[in-house]
Order: sequence, then C-alpha cells, then structure tokens
Amino acid sequence: MKRRNFLQKAASSLILPVLIDGYGAKAFARPSSFIQSLISLAAQSDRVLVIIQLVGGNDGLNMVIPLDQMGVYTSPGFRGNIAIPEAKALRLKSYPGTGLHPAMTGMQQLFNNDKLSIVQGVSYPTPNFSHFRASDIWMTAVDSNQTATSGWAGRYLDQRFPNFPSAYPTTDMPDPPAIQIGYVTATSLLGPTDSMAIVLQDPDVFARLVGDKPNAPVTNLTGYVGQQIDYIRQQQASSVSYAGQIKTAAGKGKNLATYPTSNALADQLKIIARLISGGMQTKVYYVTLGGFDNHAGQVVATDTTTGTHANLLKTLSDAVAAFQNDLTQLKVDDRVVGMTFSEFGRRAISNSSYGTDHGTSAPMFVFGSAIKSAMVGKNPNLSDLDNNNLKMQTDFRQVYAAILTDWFGADASTETAALFKDFAVAPVFRAPAVVTGVDPGAAEARLYPNPASAEVILESDWLVQGIKTVQIANTQGRYMSVSSSRPTPTSVLLNVGNLPTGDYLLRVETAQGILTKRMVVAR
Repeated sequence: MKRRNFLQKAASSLILPVLIDGYGAKAFARPSSFIQSLISLAAQSDRVLVIIQLVGGNDGLNMVIPLDQMGVYTSPGFRGNIAIPEAKALRLKSYPGTGLHPAMTGMQQLFNNDKLSIVQGVSYPTPNFSHFRASDIWMTAVDSNQTATSGWAGRYLDQRFPNFPSAYPTTDMPDPPAIQIGYVTATSLLGPTDSMAIVLQDPDVFARLVGDKPNAPVTNLTGYVGQQIDYIRQQQASSVSYAGQIKTAAGKGKNLATYPTSNALADQLKIIARLISGGMQTKVYYVTLGGFDNHAGQVVATDTTTGTHANLLKTLSDAVAAFQNDLTQLKVDDRVVGMTFSEFGRRAISNSSYGTDHGTSAPMFVFGSAIKSAMVGKNPNLSDLDNNNLKMQTDFRQVYAAILTDWFGADASTETAALFKDFAVAPVFRAPAVVTGVDPGAAEARLYPNPASAEVILESDWLVQGIKTVQIANTQGRYMSVSSSRPTPTSVLLNVGNLPTGDYLLRVETAQGILTKRMVVAR
C-alpha cells in the first residue's frame, strides 16, 4: 500500500494520546487538519533549486537601473552612450528609485507580484576579472586566493546523498540529485569525488530520449563521418544512466503555460517544469544562457534600449516568467526557487565602443513564491566607485547560505561544509523552515536547525503568551513523545535525539494561533 493511501485509511483510527513536557497533545478520532497536513507532507517531494548561469559577465547596471541617480548614470563621462532613458525603464512596486531594463517586462511582473528578489551589489573580496577564474570562484565558493576541485552545490548534495553515484538509485532517492542541460557538468555540481549531476545535452536530445521526437537517421552525411554521428546520437540517449526515470517523469509531467518560441533558455526551463510536475525528485537543475561578454555593440547607438544586451535580457525575462507561470499552474511553485548568477559584472563607466568591460559587483535575481525581501541592499552609489567599479554590498556566498539554510533547511554544519566557512544569510526567503503548506502562522516562526539531530528550537513572538499544546507526528500519523524546555519567552526547545531519522510535522497551539512546521531529523 502506498504511504499516502495508508495515511488516508489509518487517519480515522488514530487514538494515541501524548503529553510533551506537560503540554497536552489532543488525539483525534477523525481526520483533522493536522493529519491532513501529514497526508500532504507524505505526498509532496522535497524542495528544488534551479540555477541559471549568465555566461560572459552580465552588465547589472543596465539591467537594474538606479533611477535615483540618473544625472550621473546618463552623463557623457559615465554611461551617456549606452544608458537606458529614464522614461523607458520599467517601474517597480514600492521602489520608485529603481527600475528594470525595458526588455524585462516578465521580470517586472514577477517583482510586482512578490515573486522576484533583487540582491544588489553581489561580489566577493578582491574579485578576479578572468572569465575562467571568476567562474571557478563562483562555482566552488572559495576565496579569490584559494582553489577547490568541488562545487558548492555538489558538496551539499554529497552530504545529503553520500556515495553517489555508486550507491544509487535507491528507493528513497530513485532520481539523480542534480540535472544539467548542457554538454559538460558545471563545477558547481561536482562533489568531492564525483559529479552529483547527469547531463542532458540539449532540448532536442531530451525530446528524442523521452520519445517526443524520433531518432532520425543522418541522411545528408555518408561514410565514416555519417556513421560516427549516427552512433553519437544513439549514445546520447543510451549513455544517460537515469533514462528510465527521466522518461517516466516526462511521461507523467506536462506544461500548462505558453513558453516563448526561439528562446533557448525557455526550452531548457520548459523541460525542468515538466520533470518536476512528473514527480522527478532531483533537487538541483542547472541551465545556462551565454553571450553576455559585451565589450562592444552592447546597445544600438540610435536606441540604447535595443541591441545584444537587450535581446539577452528579454530572453532571460520571458523564459523565467513563463517558467514561473507554468510552476504556478502546475501547483508546484511552492517547491521551486531559481537564482541567476554571472561570473562578474561590468565596469560602471562604459567604453567608447558602446560596450562595457569586465567589472565587479552586479545584482543577482532569486525568484519563486517563497521570496521574502523584494530588494536586498540598495542601489549602488555611482558617485563612490572603486577604480570605476561598483562596490560590493553582499558576498555571493551569503546568497548561497540563504539557499542552503532557509530554502533547503540545512543546518549550520552542513552550510559550513558546503561553503568552507559560515556566512551571514542574505534575507531573501520569507520562512527559514521547510514547506508545510498549511497554517498561515508558519510564516511567523523560525525552526532551527532543520534538519536537526539532537535539539531543535522553535522561535516566535507568538510563544510569549504561552503554549497550549505541542504535537509532533511522523509521516505515518503516529504522535511522538519528546521533552522540551523554554530557553526564552519567545522560544521552545525540543529534544529530538530519541526520534528516528525522517520527516515530522510540528504543531504548536498558542494564544495567537497555530504554528505548524515541517521538521527533518537527520544524523
């Protein structure tokens, strides 16, 4: 019997009373909202991250425009030959001093709908201006004077799925931890010993793999070359070790939104939405969009809102907007967030070739329905530059720390292992605990560390007026007994060292309302 069906049949027979350190935990003779939450918890998969790499060094200053400093921004000695006119910039809700490039209407809509966070001034100390070295720093999450052979996401996934790939697939994890659409696995996804990802070469190969397109033979090439190309095409499908799982997920999944045509990024994100909706348990997806190294011809001289950079930003914006719309219609948007990054920004001052040269800090985008802060940081100060470069406000690893802790629920030791040191968390997400999808009060509380091994703390102002009941149940609906204490008036500490590893639901009834959090015990 499937776990979901078991819970539905067993819920009505749950009569197990429990007392947790003196707080009464009521038993239920019929399915309650708490038990229904457990059923939902048993059915849902874990959270997903989509990484979008903007290859070449994106010009963040023409992407996110400081409308409060247009006098400097548009001056001839600054960016006069490539500046976006103030009247053309897209306005952002509640942020009149900041605008988006006019090609980014999709991103504007996401921002105004509280589904896009702009993290300003992202870089790292002593930045490097080499494409290869800077990319390596961003992917490995090391200091600029250090090197590593593994990536930040790969190290996290390795801790979560040890001994991959030799010990996998398993019943609990039948799918690859990460999937990249491209030709070579990004360093970000490399674990200490092996890549944590499989690679799908491109959307066309995916379509042939899952049966959407026939594996057409080569008809315009003969002889040895033709044979080799035909062989490679066959191997592209057969070499994917998880082909069966991918086909199954693609068969179950679907797309409900309309994606833009002739958009390479949209083609990649469309695949991801389909796999997620089809039940793929992959945690990290990785896609790329190239072409951002615009030393010359970044804009059309007669209309700076058009040109190479405008086309790239429209591609990015239209693709992400369609993807987010698809996730929402598929009702999986609460499980997915995405982030963009580029190996560096561009110089604040443009060059004479209607382009920009390699620079330092630039904005990052984090998108999804879990966004807390629409803007992290503020517009860069164009009158306070560092060798014609914008000054750093946020270390990129602070954004990674937010992804690991507030999104994936990693504890401090896991975050430190993935990033080599503990970084302050960028305030991007609205709830540091993992998804419950039940009570609105969950947004008012913080549960940490999560996953937990011995102790976990629930922190909320709602606890000041006292606690009526505390309940912890596993995914089979069985209430678990733990001891607790009150370290402060706004917190309760739970001793979970006696609980088996796994998923649990914590429900705390207070005078102000009910706090419900999903809790993971892992050792």
